[in-house]
Amino acid sequence: MSQANDAAVEALLADIGSTQGDLLAIVQQVRRIAAASGNGVTESVKYGGIMFSHSQFFCGVFAYRHHVTVEFGHGYRLEDRYLQLEGNGQYRRHIKLHSPDEVKSKHLADYIQQAYTLATG
Repeated sequence: MSQANDAAVEALLADIGSTQGDLLAIVQQVRRIAAASGNGVTESVKYGGIMFSHSQFFCGVFAYRHHVTVEFGHGYRLEDRYLQLEGNGQYRRHIKLHSPDEVKSKHLADYIQQAYTLATG
């Protein structure tokens, strides 16, 4: 994965690790999944989180006090076959993660892959 602003990403990860160490593992898992979703994925710091893009942003990861969210700007277009998407806004949807195990149990890779495919298609 190409980092648009490697120093900013590393600084944010260090901050998350120092203040919410238990959530850093979740953020790192999300980064790996986003990187594996396809060629040309870049990451950059925006809105207090890490945004992933190809030709456009397709998702972002944000660490809060007790959980991590993965945000999908066009989440309304994702097929919610596992009923994990939250949010009832016009476009955005998100998935909340409280533990590293939820990355798999909530089928996050499927949602990120869908978002990547929509962004590149």
